[in-house]
Amino acid sequence: MREIRAAIVGAGGYAGAELAEILLRHPNVGARGIRGLFASAKREKEAAGGGGGIEEVFPRFRGRLSLPVRAASVEAIAECGAEAVFLATPHEASVELAPELLSRGMKVFDLSAGFRLKDAGLYPKYYGFEHRRPRELASAVYGLVEVNREEIRGADLVAVPGCYPTSAILPLRPLVSAGAVREGTRIIVDSVSGVSGAGRGLSLKSHFCEVSLQAYGVMGHRHEPEIGAYCGRSVVFTPHLVAFERGILSTIHVELSEGWDEERVGRVLREAYGSERFVRLLLAGQWPAVADVRGTNFCDVAWKASADGHLIISSAIDNLVKGAAGQAVQCMNVRFGVEESAGLM
Repeated sequence: MREIRAAIVGAGGYAGAELAEILLRHPNVGARGIRGLFASAKREKEAAGGGGGIEEVFPRFRGRLSLPVRAASVEAIAECGAEAVFLATPHEASVELAPELLSRGMKVFDLSAGFRLKDAGLYPKYYGFEHRRPRELASAVYGLVEVNREEIRGADLVAVPGCYPTSAILPLRPLVSAGAVREGTRIIVDSVSGVSGAGRGLSLKSHFCEVSLQAYGVMGHRHEPEIGAYCGRSVVFTPHLVAFERGILSTIHVELSEGWDEERVGRVLREAYGSERFVRLLLAGQWPAVADVRGTNFCDVAWKASADGHLIISSAIDNLVKGAAGQAVQCMNVRFGVEESAGLM
């Protein structure tokens, strides 16, 4: 069996820990194939306070994975012998690390937004920094396997999609491509996410007693241009924070073009995803729920249209799996030519 040697940068965060979970059970990786765990100096210190291992940051790894969490540097990552490197890091860190890792022959799967947007001019507005790696930005492949599978097979740098965008792009892209969306109308995407989407860093609004259902990033959230770029149509996107641990539920409103109805929408979605392993098209009367996708790499999709052509689509994913770590591993599987569902079922 083809062994894949992997490293995780950002192992002290939620997505990094989810990556470790998936890679541990991956038949081509496993504990032996996880060659290095890296984190910020803060996370390294947190691990060192209890002995230096990942099990000190996340006790659920006790007896399962005992690698030390080391400070991230290009030299340390290269020395561990990994061929696949996952960057669960801040955007600016990924932009600096990825080109150096690529120059040393590693394949990079970036979970940040560092290489998702092709227009470098969008980064100052939406992410607060100047993007100074135009060559890598141009060569990066957007890692939505159901859309870019063939491109991912030959990619050295994969920009793993954002969690909210995944939940919106998967149902919208085939409909936009088929001309289902009426010209001159807006697509509305309203999404709710569990608190893990905010990361593991401390902030007042993610404290247990402070979490409440509320909108944020209204009319300008950083994921709005990503959704628009890859579904093929600009959208109005509003995210909401909700008081559960993990999961995303998106409700999408579309005005259908002349001649389109619920049955025709279903035909297009079934043609696009009927043979896809990780997109589940629900039966009429069934609606996605975050509990149904928790801990899985599935995206559940349902839809219903009114007689006058208003379409409502509902989708659900686990933001830490199909929205982050699971999607990254799915990309790795495609890139290294192993079973696409390895480690994910």
